[in-house]
Amino acid sequence: MLAPLLLALAVVYVPPVDAPVVDPFRAPPSPFGAGNRGLEYATDPGQVVSAIGDGEVVFAGPVGGRLHVTVLHPDGLRSSYSYLAQVVVNRGDRVGQGEAVGYAGRRFHLGVRSGDVYLDPATLFAMAAPAVRLIPVDGPLTPSAGLAAAAASGERLVRAVGSWVVGGG
Repeated sequence: MLAPLLLALAVVYVPPVDAPVVDPFRAPPSPFGAGNRGLEYATDPGQVVSAIGDGEVVFAGPVGGRLHVTVLHPDGLRSSYSYLAQVVVNRGDRVGQGEAVGYAGRRFHLGVRSGDVYLDPATLFAMAAPAVRLIPVDGPLTPSAGLAAAAASGERLVRAVGSWVVGGG
């Protein structure tokens, strides 16, 4: 009983593309209601789309005239990569996190499901450890020019015991 929980805690997911989200997850009010059951990214056509985590390709091909890939991950989640211009994996292939599964078309959509329940993929990426940069402080704890620059760039500032910590995004 503890093993599945530990496995779930050990899985870290990363975004499939380096592009902004243009349409975030919006849970539908009912099983067949309107909403966005994933994230839509502003990708460039031909941009590489990578697996968000290790897993096995359980589907790769057309649905309704559009190309899709679905990967089953060790924790039981399934990630779906939709509206691809090209698929570079086959059903049964094992993929590693960051490995290409296809190339984006005019748009790209990522969905994640646990059973029949759609999850917000952004919450999975938030579980990844943020990049942290420690800045030494000599004297009293006051924001230095470096901290002020980090704050101006939008980085989070967190006060830790005896120093300031600058955390990613």
